[in-house]
Amino acid sequence: MAIWAQYHHLLALFLLTWASAVPTNANMEGDALYALRRAVKDPEHVLQSWDPTLVDPCTWFHVTCDSDNRVTRLDLGNAKLSGNLVPELGKLERLQYLELYMNNLVGPIPEQLGGLKNLVSLDLFHNNLTGSIPPSLSKLSNLRFLRLNRNRLSGTIPRELTKLGSLKIL
Repeated sequence: MAIWAQYHHLLALFLLTWASAVPTNANMEGDALYALRRAVKDPEHVLQSWDPTLVDPCTWFHVTCDSDNRVTRLDLGNAKLSGNLVPELGKLERLQYLELYMNNLVGPIPEQLGGLKNLVSLDLFHNNLTGSIPPSLSKLSNLRFLRLNRNRLSGTIPRELTKLGSLKIL
């Protein structure tokens, strides 16, 4: 009987350790969003509800999720944010709308955004983004709206973007 008790105790300990080691999508997405929060200044406190101790970022303001609690929309247009975009945003696998227009975002557009295969709208207009437009954005086959105007981008528009058949506004 004592051996069975030890076995059950070890099994429970193993399951608890394993469960805590396996990241959930909500935690990974929350970590990605929180990386953005850490990278920007937020004078209007629009990101105040972004609490990294909450398991589910779907409860945060300006974040919309689907029925599986996966992030599908980030609405932070005209939020007076300043700072850099972060490559972690590329981990939001089901993201369809990334609305970060009319802020004071600086630095390059992360190439990891090109991995957001469900993205329909990428609105980064009227910021202070610099560098070139990442060719990786040409992988966004569902993209309909790509607004990058009124930034300080340099170089040419990647020719690969012409292959985006769904693109309506560039």
